[in-house]
Amino acid sequence: QVQLVESGGGLVQPGGSLRLSCAASRSIHSLAGMGWYRQAPGKKRELVAMIVSSEITDYADSVKGRFAMSRDDSKNTIYLQMNSLKPDDTAVYYCKAAELKPWGTQNYWGQGTQVTVSS
Repeated sequence: QVQLVESGGGLVQPGGSLRLSCAASRSIHSLAGMGWYRQAPGKKRELVAMIVSSEITDYADSVKGRFAMSRDDSKNTIYLQMNSLKPDDTAVYYCKAAELKPWGTQNYWGQGTQVTVSS
């Protein structure tokens, strides 16, 4: 079992920056992957960024060059640095962890943190 707690959301003007954090309740070193997703009102939840190993990070096309995901295993925490924010980035941002089980993959989700980009 893994509990995930996101923080760092808020209101920011277009062009501004925010850093989201996701703290896990236990070691993230052995997890199969961790990622950030977002869901805007009336839209489906979409992948923003994902780390599938300590060296492989993937980003949605819409955030490439603006967002950067990182991890600190010593703090059991992942981060999402968001720069050059746009109104279209407004959404609830969720952290997800994937753990391999004998029967498949167990996914865990945080409660989400609201990011609003508006002038």
